[in-house]
Amino acid sequence: MIKIFLLPCVLLAGASAAFAQLEKIDTDRPDQTESPVLTPKKWIQFEMGFSRQQNNPSENEFMIPTLLTKYGISKRFDLRLITSIKRFPDQSIPGNNYTIGLEPVEIGTRMAISEERKWIPKTSVLFHLAIPWLASKKLKADKLAPSFRFSMQHSLSKIIGIGYNLGAEWDGFNDNPGWIYTFTTGYTISEKFTGYLEVFGSLINGEEAQHNIDGGISYIINNNSKVDLSSGFGLTKDSLVWYLAIGASIRFKTGK
Repeated sequence: MIKIFLLPCVLLAGASAAFAQLEKIDTDRPDQTESPVLTPKKWIQFEMGFSRQQNNPSENEFMIPTLLTKYGISKRFDLRLITSIKRFPDQSIPGNNYTIGLEPVEIGTRMAISEERKWIPKTSVLFHLAIPWLASKKLKADKLAPSFRFSMQHSLSKIIGIGYNLGAEWDGFNDNPGWIYTFTTGYTISEKFTGYLEVFGSLINGEEAQHNIDGGISYIINNNSKVDLSSGFGLTKDSLVWYLAIGASIRFKTGK
């Protein structure tokens, strides 16, 4: 029943990661595809989201919230900081099986590689490092957890674009990486609304592959702010059951 309800949301979805107008704010949310577009030099950008995710029929997780902070340091690099507060099941608490904690803080950067030229996509590479000791006790990992992904983007027309990511991430507990992919199709609905439909997933050696589908809608308030709504569900056995997220993004110039 939930999946049937989510399908219209997916088909009407919106986002800006697959394509972007340079004069407007470009964000990594609400889809799973990270944008290759860098934060403008000397601008700081905040992307905050709240979500509910069902991992199995009896387990829900809440992000309250997750915050991506980005700062442009040059035309080729920006800096990134990810902080996420999670409400998650905890069977050790009598009478209340949920607790709240900070996930390992992630620091990172994004580096521009190439601009879009004919068949060559606009491309950037992103690196993150999750720091286990910058986390709540019950969410600490055993070791540093790196991740990387290549982010690519093609403009098919003035209103349609595609974006895709390829990379790997470690969870801080074992040495096997999760190989990740995303593919999103974005489109402009109107001057204020943008849309996307996306597939994404991961593969860990010795485990069943996870494949998911999602979509969302974004409303551009002005060139420096936007709000979004997204939803998705899993396509394979070990994937998430479904999720629903809302968010807001804003940027400020910090210097000339």
